[in-house]
Amino acid sequence: QVHLVESGGGLVQPGGSLRLSCVASGSTSDYDAIGWFRQAPGEVREGVICISSSNTYYKDSVKGRFTISKDNAKNTVYLQMSALKPEDTAVYYCATDSSPRCSRGWFPGTPFGSWGQGTQVTVSS
Repeated sequence: QVHLVESGGGLVQPGGSLRLSCVASGSTSDYDAIGWFRQAPGEVREGVICISSSNTYYKDSVKGRFTISKDNAKNTVYLQMSALKPEDTAVYYCATDSSPRCSRGWFPGTPFGSWGQGTQVTVSS
């Protein structure tokens, strides 16, 4: 099992930037795809961005604004968000599983997927 802890959320003005971090611990070598989901109030959780050993996936609405990167030495994944919009407001969750490829339909499930506790991102003036 992998334990994930997110950080870096907060309040930012429209057009601003924010960087989220996700630190993984535990059996990290058993996992491949890792990415970020978000859930706004009253909405379903949606995949935003994902990176794996074979590819990277971006939700269309974040292309050109969000990037994902990994620091394997620190077991940390980063989500750099720029040109933020009010519609980006949500709780952002880090998740991972053993999938070797990211896709639009990727959604780590139990019992083999791992999720963080989430971090709130609010984009407002």
